[in-house]
Amino acid sequence: MGVFIFPFSSSTLGYFRKPRNEANECFPCLKQRFQDRPTPENQRLDIFSWRNNRRYGYSPLLSPLQASSLGPRWKSPPMWPSGVGSRQPCPRESALRRAAISGNILALPPHHVPTGRSVRVFICANPDDTEAERNALKEHVYPKLRDFCRENYGIEFQVVDLYWGIDPEEWDSPELQRLRMKLLEECLKTSAGPCFVGLVGEKYGSIRVPGEVESAEFEMILDAAVEAGLDTHLLEEWYCRDENSVPPAYYLKPKAQMLKNYQNSMESSSAAKTKNDKAWRNVSEEIKRIFRTAVLQLQEKGTMKAAQAKKFLCSALEDELDFALGKQTPAFLKKCVCYIRKISNFDRFAKLPDMTRYMDIVVSADRVMRNQEAYERLLKVRDEFIPTVVAASNLRVYSSVTHCDMKLGYSQEVESHYVEGLCKQFYEDMVDIIQATVQQNFDTETDPLYDEILQHLSLCKNYAAFYEYKSETLDYVQEYLLPSKGSRMSPQVVFGGPCTGKTLLLSEVAKQAYTWLQKEMGPETDPVVIVRFIGSTQLSTDLRTLLQSICEQIAINYRCLIHFLPNKVQEMRELLVNLLGESSFHRPLVIILDALEQLSDADEARKLWWLPAVLPRTVRIVVSTLPNKHGILQKLRHLVHDEGHYVELIQRDRKVCSQTLKQQLLGVKRKVTSGQQIYVNEALAKCTLPMFVNLIYREVVHWRSHKDVDDRSLCSTVHESIEQLFYSVENKLGQRFVFRALGYITMAKAGLTEVELEDILSLDNIVLGDVIVASYLKNPLRISYDLVARLKEELEGYLVERQVRNVTLMVWANRHLHLIAQKLYLSNEEDVHQMHSLLAEYFLGAWSGGRKKIFTYDNNHFTSLNISHHKNPHHQQSHEKTSSDKYSYDRQTPEQPWVFQCNLLEPDIFFVNHRKMTELVYHLTRSGRTDDLMFGVIMNFSWLYTMIKIGQFEKALTDIDLAYSYSQEKELKFLATTLRSIKVKVMKNPASLSAELQQRLLPVVTSLPKLRHLLLECDKDGPKYCSIVPLHSSMDVTYSPERLPLCSSYMQIVEILPTLAPNIVLVALEDGSVSTWDVESRQLLRQIDTARSVVLGIRLTTDEKYLVVATTKNTLLIYDNHKSCLLSEVEIKGSKHGGITGGVAFINGFTLSSHHALAWLEASKDVNVIDLLYGWPLYQFHCWYEVTCVQCSPDGMYAFCGQYLNTASIFHLGNGDKLATVTSEFSGGFVKSILVLDTINQMVMIDNEGSLSVWNTKEITNPRLMEDYDCRGDESEVVGIELSEDQRSILICKARSIEVLDTKVWKMVEKFKAKRSERFVAAVLSKNGQSIVASMENTSSIFVWRRDSGQCMASLIEISGAIVKLIKSTHHNLLLSVASSGVLSVWDIDIITAMSNIDKTGKKIQTLQLSGREDYVFTMDGSEAIHKWNFSTGFIETVFKHEGIVENCVLTSSGDLMVTSDDKCSQYIWQTNTGENIFRINGQKISQLLITHNDQFVVSLCEQNASRVWRLATGHKVCNILVTLQNALITTANTFLVGTTKNKLLAVSLWSGSVSKKFVCDDGITIVNFKLIPDCPDCVVFITSTETVFIWSVADESVCRRVQLPTNFLKNLEDFQISPNGKLGIVSKGDENINVLDLHSGKLRLVHAAGIIWRQKLSRDGRYLVYVCFRNCDEDDDAGVVSNLIVMRLADGKSIGTCSLYKTPTYLCLSQRALNIIIGFEDGSIGTYTVVDRVDAALKIKIATSNSRQIVNNASQKVRPKCGNHSFKTIADCIWRESTEVFSRDSPINVSDSGEAETTTPTKKSELLQ
Repeated sequence: MGVFIFPFSSSTLGYFRKPRNEANECFPCLKQRFQDRPTPENQRLDIFSWRNNRRYGYSPLLSPLQASSLGPRWKSPPMWPSGVGSRQPCPRESALRRAAISGNILALPPHHVPTGRSVRVFICANPDDTEAERNALKEHVYPKLRDFCRENYGIEFQVVDLYWGIDPEEWDSPELQRLRMKLLEECLKTSAGPCFVGLVGEKYGSIRVPGEVESAEFEMILDAAVEAGLDTHLLEEWYCRDENSVPPAYYLKPKAQMLKNYQNSMESSSAAKTKNDKAWRNVSEEIKRIFRTAVLQLQEKGTMKAAQAKKFLCSALEDELDFALGKQTPAFLKKCVCYIRKISNFDRFAKLPDMTRYMDIVVSADRVMRNQEAYERLLKVRDEFIPTVVAASNLRVYSSVTHCDMKLGYSQEVESHYVEGLCKQFYEDMVDIIQATVQQNFDTETDPLYDEILQHLSLCKNYAAFYEYKSETLDYVQEYLLPSKGSRMSPQVVFGGPCTGKTLLLSEVAKQAYTWLQKEMGPETDPVVIVRFIGSTQLSTDLRTLLQSICEQIAINYRCLIHFLPNKVQEMRELLVNLLGESSFHRPLVIILDALEQLSDADEARKLWWLPAVLPRTVRIVVSTLPNKHGILQKLRHLVHDEGHYVELIQRDRKVCSQTLKQQLLGVKRKVTSGQQIYVNEALAKCTLPMFVNLIYREVVHWRSHKDVDDRSLCSTVHESIEQLFYSVENKLGQRFVFRALGYITMAKAGLTEVELEDILSLDNIVLGDVIVASYLKNPLRISYDLVARLKEELEGYLVERQVRNVTLMVWANRHLHLIAQKLYLSNEEDVHQMHSLLAEYFLGAWSGGRKKIFTYDNNHFTSLNISHHKNPHHQQSHEKTSSDKYSYDRQTPEQPWVFQCNLLEPDIFFVNHRKMTELVYHLTRSGRTDDLMFGVIMNFSWLYTMIKIGQFEKALTDIDLAYSYSQEKELKFLATTLRSIKVKVMKNPASLSAELQQRLLPVVTSLPKLRHLLLECDKDGPKYCSIVPLHSSMDVTYSPERLPLCSSYMQIVEILPTLAPNIVLVALEDGSVSTWDVESRQLLRQIDTARSVVLGIRLTTDEKYLVVATTKNTLLIYDNHKSCLLSEVEIKGSKHGGITGGVAFINGFTLSSHHALAWLEASKDVNVIDLLYGWPLYQFHCWYEVTCVQCSPDGMYAFCGQYLNTASIFHLGNGDKLATVTSEFSGGFVKSILVLDTINQMVMIDNEGSLSVWNTKEITNPRLMEDYDCRGDESEVVGIELSEDQRSILICKARSIEVLDTKVWKMVEKFKAKRSERFVAAVLSKNGQSIVASMENTSSIFVWRRDSGQCMASLIEISGAIVKLIKSTHHNLLLSVASSGVLSVWDIDIITAMSNIDKTGKKIQTLQLSGREDYVFTMDGSEAIHKWNFSTGFIETVFKHEGIVENCVLTSSGDLMVTSDDKCSQYIWQTNTGENIFRINGQKISQLLITHNDQFVVSLCEQNASRVWRLATGHKVCNILVTLQNALITTANTFLVGTTKNKLLAVSLWSGSVSKKFVCDDGITIVNFKLIPDCPDCVVFITSTETVFIWSVADESVCRRVQLPTNFLKNLEDFQISPNGKLGIVSKGDENINVLDLHSGKLRLVHAAGIIWRQKLSRDGRYLVYVCFRNCDEDDDAGVVSNLIVMRLADGKSIGTCSLYKTPTYLCLSQRALNIIIGFEDGSIGTYTVVDRVDAALKIKIATSNSRQIVNNASQKVRPKCGNHSFKTIADCIWRESTEVFSRDSPINVSDSGEAETTTPTKKSELLQ
């Protein structure tokens, strides 16, 4: 038993050799190798340019003319190199491109335009014996091939297997067989790759039941059957004569109609189906027997020819094989494959019941035998026909011989073994043929103009195919297009109502124009035809992009060079007019613009000012429009005065339409009877619009002669006819299926492809429950393609195809169809929402990759599940019905990445998933899935990068703004602002997007936590394009608030209230108006006029239901806030005893609880309580003293009334009872404010001087005094009070100071004092309470102070004028500022306080040291302090303060000890962990400090006195060094100190201090720079002033190599780096070149840098060069970019990462282990970066564990560590004199973690600490 798959032998069947898979060949080595060549010492270096090498050399796919003509909107960044595909572009493709651009539609392929391609494979097989093979291919192979085509070619792979998913009883349906042949023909003609696969087994298959037979033929067969003695009663019963067929024919009656007689109304549906199936099997077998017997008899007599008889005698398998392979060219047959499965000795197993599905059998006398007649026909096809085709062509045929199981025959095990081998072979063959026949087409990716042209041409071809109704209007247009003798022409206008055929007419004109002009003017004429269907594409709707695309197409055709495209649309119109003049009689120009009314109104496009009224002699413009839309026809009449240039399309003559209809019917061999014609004429009398005639044709073409027709059979209007068409489709295919299918097509933004519709319907449980066959409830669970194919056929001509990029979309042919489909199928909001959600899930890829989706059914019927309840495909919920069973099935939907990556090694070579780009955002917004929109799209780095890469930057911003309008998430607003600020940079270099975003997001991510998702996305995908990953960013946050001018002066503003909506504010002005404004759009939403009363104040209830306005009339006006209507007006009355003597008392104040308003008059002791719901005064609260303030408890139960003499009374709001009265000890002033701390049951009274008293209100009737805080010493008044969100801090803002109190201990923890001449206006706390935001009097700035350090972190300037008021919105943490000019600004406190997340020393970083473990950074900034920074957080943790300005600093290798020196002649040894200054040495000014690599000895170099080597452990001297050294370095072996002095290079012994080795230059020659070689301890590389490079051995005191540099090379030497192995030297001269010096081969390579190099550093391993260069002055403004940080890979000279620096850098440092970069900046901040040349697991861990990437549930959990300040010792431990040192006591120094015992001489340490 076994299966063997092998090809036919070449000796018998001409087997061809399988083509080798070229894609699997090895690529040449990508690395360029440089061989070392020995060079003489004095050999001068050859200079040559070292350019960046790439795997593929870039050359644009556009012609030079095209490339030069494309503007910024069209020109994509170079990313798709030519030659990426497996084949070079063929001449045919270029010819098609030329034809498309010139508009020669007839030269394009008949079935598709160049890019509208997909691989469509037709499966030819017997359905029953190949079921296992087809199921296995469907489940395992087709999805992989689909992914392969999408990823490598950007096209779809589709398999047409109409037997799959169909009820077996329908397999021999005549309708199905007809559809199979139609689709087979389509696959053969339209597939871009393989198109046909034959699966041939041991079964020939039965003959087919004829669906329709011509009457003469049928009657002849009937007579022959009677003559043969057959009972023809069944034939006569089932076949009916149809006179409407031309010639007349007999057709098979519908099965459903005939089998009604077999049904019993009492039977269940399943039982009835079983009975019907059995009845149909008997009927069909009898019909086949009669036809077979009669036809064979006729054939024997010679009455019927063999070709005529074949259709009655052959099976579907033979028919399809013959059609596909019989008459094809050898080249075409390369795209076809046949798999033959033979089973040896199969006849002996015919008796086994299971074998009947694998062979044709006959039953004779209860014996089951193989049908020999069918077997002979099978052998004729399999062993004669196919081998004959193979012999004449390159058809691939694979044959296998299977040996059966001795007992079980062709068992399941044997079949599974064969199926496994078939699947592998099938996949390989399909890939092989695809790679050989399909070309990777990047044209539409790189050239949006070409794609735009193709989209319109594809629509034009489709519309022209339906132009059936010839009329004189076509002749009028043809006459207009032909050349005339006149000098000037005007445009021609075609107008008419809806459905008059304007679009079809213009499509026919566009199709024929090329031929007409060539025929009239000669074959050498080469016309240009430009066609645009306005509104059908995004670019044709906007006037500017429409004119731009037309101008570019004209320029390409006439070889005009457009240096730049104008930005103004007026200038674009002038360009168009100029380009029209380029036409000639040899190349006339025709422009066709359909549907002018579809233009958007932007740029006043509908006024038609842009349309040229006068045209050159060789230019023709034809436009169409509706007569009564936007007044366009009237405006055209002002432009074109000649009435002869107007063509009106009106209803046609009825007789002409009737004749047209007759011709159409004859074209498909149909007609109508005279009786039916009467009703057709009646319908045509009501309407003769072309579309109506076509709809009548679609109805009557299906009429049979015996059909009962009446006056209701045909509709009287286009609208009714379309509805009737849809209803008829529903009746044929099922209502639910049609509802959902047409609904999805209608709601899709740009249409759907066939496979997308099939995928989406397979996800829709409602559709599946209606159409799925119960036996097909298995993986994969999908609808059958048969349904989609039949839907397309039923709506042919109305559901048309258009090509967009590389896909073919199904769209409605006109807007009328779209509107009716929308009305019929998208009227239920719940269904529409669910369908949008399902489409969103599909384009998100939610159910791809084998993820299963739940499907529910029960025994009686299928029920659908709401998809929104099952977001997790593995989550199953319990169901109430016990009879239902739930299953999850794989629906086989594809992955939906943003791009299809062709080559993982070249991330910039890809196909964009334009379908996802177009549809996803649209459906997410309409289904309300804001989280998916935010995190699946907007916060997705791949989406952002792709949009920028393909030139859709503005579209990306539009989508972000759209998402913000739906979700109101401030993160989206910040992201949009950020992207706008980096637009120039990322458009120029999209690869830098991740680094640019990370720099800006890192400082604000704790304040805007949802941005962390995008940050993690940048970490994941960014390193593919840019190898620099910022770990900590010190970039200052740039921020501009929303501004709204309210009035001319702030004096007119009474009050401003923020609301629950972040962009809505309420503003009360002096004039009595209360306005509701949208700050972002600056729109006035609604306004209330208080009847000219002067407004005193306004308040909103917490739920914003009521708005209460206090007026000078002593009334409270209660409004419905949302409707702006007045509910009630309540007068506020004072008490009899209170009030102002002899004057009028106004309302002094009022406040609101949830249901009450509380108001009091001036100098009044009473508080009025009003019920807001009814507007009734309830009662008055009587207080002891004059009321100054009132505060309600958060639950609305109690009111706290503040009074004079620091007294407060507590009342119950429910019943008006007074519960308690308390008085503070400091009773001189009045209560300014009351704070209620409900979480801890406390009340705080704050008086006008800032003193406060704290009361425990747990027992509300008896409050207890807890604290009294006296703050009367400060003579300034309180201007503002705020309780922090967590109720832990209270901020009291006074005019001269700001105080912060801790509510736990009730003590002042911070106090900020204003300068003598300054006063505070207001102050608020940040959300986390770590910062204070305040404004000063007469200043136009907002200041941010850090509470822990008191440092002012930011000063934001308000350009509108001095700030007079600050209002904080607690809902969204917003700050509203009012300027003196009456302008309101809205600031986001989260973003403002994010600025305080960046630590700064305040002075520029001068030097920077990294600890050995690389966890801390130590900086010097020219001050008395050294700052210790945490590398992972970027925060300053410790400050080491010195007596003088710090000049030198060195660290031990572990970083535990630090040695420093200052300008006060002191040296300090610090313990870095504790901050303790453990030792101090005074006495000498130090010029340089060094520590040996083993951490044992310190070298202190002095310029004035003797330098010293001393022991770090004790502080004792080892030796003195008497020579003065500069820029000294310690050798790796810790043996020598190497330094320069004038013209000498000296090596001083670290043990004796004497000069052991030296190199002396000749007189006049100096040593410019020198470096040690890390891997060669005894070698030094130095450059002299004679431009010579020496490699000098210290041990041997000999020159190993000498290299001469070019003349004047060192004129501007700035930096010199050496690789660890000493092979390469990197020389920087302060220009734009990097000089790579190969010290072995003697060559100097020049690498051009991105700007003037400031600093450069070589990585420890010598593989990378990191440098900072300043921008070129001629570059565009890059939003404040000062310089660029760039990493270059030395192996190939390629820049692998670029990151902009927005501050002036002052120091550059690289780490020794991982390639980390630390940069110090001028403002005292540092930035840390890491370099990733390849994305690996280690990198992901490294970035993910960095502090900036830590994900916490609450952003406030990230607490900044307290910065420790440590000071120096005031008394020195040791004093150095000229030759001795004096110790004050024993040294406490201990060297930790050195790992080595103390030795008498310095020992070797492996790593050099720079």
